[in-house]
Amino acid sequence: MKIVIAPDSFKESLSAPDAAAAIERGIKQAYPGAHTVCVPMADGGEGTVEAVLAAAGGQWRSTTVRDALGASRDAAWGWLEDKTAVIEMAAAAGLEHTPPDQRDPLRASSVGVGQLLRAALDAGAQRIILGLGGSSTNDGGAGLLSALGVRFLDQAGQDLALGAAALADLDRVDTQGLDPRLAQVQLDIASDVDNPLCGPQGASHIFGPQKGASPEQVAFLDKCLGRLADVCARDLGRDMRDAPGAGAAGGLGFAAHAFLNARFRPGVEVVAELGRLAQAMEGATLAFTGEGRMDAQTLRGKTPAGVARIAQRAGVPVIALAGSLGEGYQDLHAGGITAAFSLAPGPISLQHACDNAAQYLSDRARDVTQLWLAASKRML
Repeated sequence: MKIVIAPDSFKESLSAPDAAAAIERGIKQAYPGAHTVCVPMADGGEGTVEAVLAAAGGQWRSTTVRDALGASRDAAWGWLEDKTAVIEMAAAAGLEHTPPDQRDPLRASSVGVGQLLRAALDAGAQRIILGLGGSSTNDGGAGLLSALGVRFLDQAGQDLALGAAALADLDRVDTQGLDPRLAQVQLDIASDVDNPLCGPQGASHIFGPQKGASPEQVAFLDKCLGRLADVCARDLGRDMRDAPGAGAAGGLGFAAHAFLNARFRPGVEVVAELGRLAQAMEGATLAFTGEGRMDAQTLRGKTPAGVARIAQRAGVPVIALAGSLGEGYQDLHAGGITAAFSLAPGPISLQHACDNAAQYLSDRARDVTQLWLAASKRML
């Protein structure tokens, strides 16, 4: 019996490779002779590089960049043999690296993400995959573009300071210095966000509060991004504020649309392609997936939903294991998830659940496999 194991990470407890290994241990306890194939997954957020390197092979690399608030940090990224660079914007400007009491979306900048792209170009990348999850910025990608040679100028012709607040004084955009190597590189944006740049569903209103923005700041940030969109529409001759995904990562998606001719794809599809998940499903009897929490929102581009779509095409039933099952998780059945199970054995604290996630994953995988084997024998 061939079983495919394709989970995402379990936040604050297990990486995707570790989660896959835990599930595999449980399966082997129930059926030592099972042929297991592990394909660690991600959807473009934190853990994407690790999942890709674990599934597709490659090398870890590191570049010293400026973080969201200007401090120096070493940001890791991935390199594949076919000259593909895999980058998480969160490695340079992620919310996880900014303590809650220091979060400042008015000042935070994506310049470090641009420095990572530049490092990939210096390495000779022919394709760059950029995951947009987990950002702490709201600058419309202006910092990223500044690192790649674009100038954002005020009425006096002076370069704006980094950060979203400075965009209120934007007068014109100068693209003459944009790194010409970008025109020769395929840039794939891995994201599960389709929000526009501005407005009630835009970057500031939907994601600003989790980055520390007050209601008054949200309104100001939205105005700043509107100014960026207006000036870019005039100077570039195209208005990309409403392009799907323009609001991803504090508007970094807008920069990718307007300046970098990027191709947007669901992150889970990009990782699945690199990990050859579709090929792994061929001839499989059963598949396992999972992540920390699953609910009705999981269908909107999250890893379990993506794994289920690929499994459905191969006619493979899918079992989902999650730290918790939230409201509307039953909707997942229509999306190809055969059954979903929570890991917790009873009332426990979140910390206890995180500390023991590997054991709980193994236990549930073992129990499900035993049930599957018993049902299979009765049908023979």
